[in-house]
Amino acid sequence: MTISALADAGGVGVETIRFYQRRGLLDTPSRGAGIRRYGEADLRRLRFIRSAQAAGFTLDGIAELLALDATRDRSRVRSLATERIAALDARIAELQQARDALATLAHRCGRGGRGPCPILGAFDEASESG
Repeated sequence: MTISALADAGGVGVETIRFYQRRGLLDTPSRGAGIRRYGEADLRRLRFIRSAQAAGFTLDGIAELLALDATRDRSRVRSLATERIAALDARIAELQQARDALATLAHRCGRGGRGPCPILGAFDEASESG
């Protein structure tokens, strides 16, 4: 398949494919008859990259995962996954905290009354202290 067909099949743009190639995540095939052709292995690798990104891995982390796949170093892959889970758990806790704070402010704002809404006041205070 052509680069545009690979991009379509992988749900990305052509420039994303080129970016991954520059980063060494995807191979750049040689030009056969003036056009580069990609195969199923390239599509599988592209889908792997996208799935790993969705799981929160950075491109550097994905490069390490791809390198580890060749060595079959399961313990390191498991360690990377465990680190990623811990980072996701921390982010989830931060988001839950932000959600709870906003829910409290929304409840206060919904009680009515005169004066400025507590949500706007809290955001104003946060901008002054940051």
